Amino acid sequence: MNISPIAPFIKWAGGKRQLLPQISARLPENYHTYYEPFVGGGAVLFALCPERAVINDINGSLVNLYRQIKLSPEAIIDAVEQLDGEAETDRKVFYYAKRAAYNEKMMKGEYDVELAALFLYINKHCFNGLYRVNEKGLFNVPFNNSKAKSCSPENIREVSEYLQNVTILQGDFEESCRDAEQGDFVFFDSPYAPLNPSSFESYTKEGFDVESHERLARLFRELTERGCSCMLTNHNTVFINELYEGFTKEVVQVKRNINSDASKRVGEEIIITNY
Repeated sequence: MNISPIAPFIKWAGGKRQLLPQISARLPENYHTYYEPFVGGGAVLFALCPERAVINDINGSLVNLYRQIKLSPEAIIDAVEQLDGEAETDRKVFYYAKRAAYNEKMMKGEYDVELAALFLYINKHCFNGLYRVNEKGLFNVPFNNSKAKSCSPENIREVSEYLQNVTILQGDFEESCRDAEQGDFVFFDSPYAPLNPSSFESYTKEGFDVESHERLARLFRELTERGCSCMLTNHNTVFINELYEGFTKEVVQVKRNINSDASKRVGEEIIITNY
């Protein structure tokens, strides 16, 4: 059903690398097409490498990166290596200059190889790989002082080869599941519900509010009725438990790497399945 695992090429807030053993242990025995409506950094996708997959994200810049790696891996590698070479002088000044260049291209809607390369560069050199934007949709995460290379050419080529048979969509999560049918598997690495019910964080300017979580829960039930196998992960909160009442739930302990206070980098996540 799958090929050898591939390492994800970017860091992503809320990524599921540390939950891979628990997720893998709870996969359906068989499925046809794999759907991932919130692909993010693709930790689960690249761990499973299913033969048939449909991935989606609302973040247009992220989807552009996936598409450019699929279509033009060597151009991406060359552009990123050039950025890394130019950064050797004053890394901090260079980072903020390239962050500004990235935001300028975003404002112009220039979804191309250059934007993809800038995305890879700032992802590896911003604080904790966090993708955060302001009210105008502009990326505003500070420099992390890293001297690491922005990509592995071998990894980019492996990802590109795998993506040749993957359908890459950009848009709303509900629309991305339109063609999911009986026997398919849908994995929802949904945006986190807040631990504090009075606050919601967003990784895109569109945000993901209470109504979005409620709509996602309705989709989960609709897909269940279609005969799809579904799995969803999120914070273990009363809100999420109530939304998915009646489904199988298992709580797992996790470490959280985003919080600047090390004492708060622990928590609970819940894995919800309909099988």
